[in-house]
Amino acid sequence: MTDAASRRKFLAFSLVAATAVLARPSTGLAHTKERSIALYNAHTGESVKTVYWANGDYVNDSLVEISRLLRDYRTEDVIPFDPRLIDTLYRLRRKVGVRRPFHVVSGYRSPITNEILRKNNSAVAKNSYHMRGMAVDMYLPKVELKALQRAALSLRAGGVGYYPKTGFVHLDSGRVRSW
Repeated sequence: MTDAASRRKFLAFSLVAATAVLARPSTGLAHTKERSIALYNAHTGESVKTVYWANGDYVNDSLVEISRLLRDYRTEDVIPFDPRLIDTLYRLRRKVGVRRPFHVVSGYRSPITNEILRKNNSAVAKNSYHMRGMAVDMYLPKVELKALQRAALSLRAGGVGYYPKTGFVHLDSGRVRSW
């Protein structure tokens, strides 16, 4: 690993720590004692099942682990993920009443990866929330995609995209909107 790559990884994990300290709980979740999330990366085969919120605060090591799983698997770049997005995934899983892990199709996308994908697919946004650690494309096995989309929309917690042809729902922590 080059010195520059090591510095980038150190900075990424430092940002995760700073985000955990500065972030506060999403509306309606402050009363929970613990929040956990289960994720499976469909491209790498890796999984994470972790308590990311405990004792009134985000668990830094868990946020780092989640961000690592959601990395750009093409470049291995890691950035901190928005804890609000993790909270929304937590709420969505509770809403649909499933304990199985979300299967992640896309988490972080480096600008290089995003540009490559844009050249092949006009639906890829130039300034995608994926490049900011604020979006995930996912599905839940054995949960109808339309039901997952409806549940996500009902949370009114950010952007929700429905992609039935490719089999996933996009969720981000941007403004409330849908497509």
